[in-house]
Amino acid sequence: MIIPHQELSPDALQALVEEFVTRSGTDYGSNETSLTEKVQQVLQQLEKGEAVIVYDTTMETCNITTTAQAQAHSD
Repeated sequence: MIIPHQELSPDALQALVEEFVTRSGTDYGSNETSLTEKVQQVLQQLEKGEAVIVYDTTMETCNITTTAQAQAHSD
């Protein structure tokens, strides 16, 4: 289930994006990027429609993924 990011409060969205970018295994390449920059990048992707928030009703978890990946899983 895709959750529109606009439906989250600013605080909830910030916390979700921060949790996402600090997960182990999240790779941003060889360049060091600050937490603030990473959060801004993800927020911009959400605003542009390049990324979406997906809620897994079975696991009761949220994730952020590309729009293309979300669409591929919904087919």
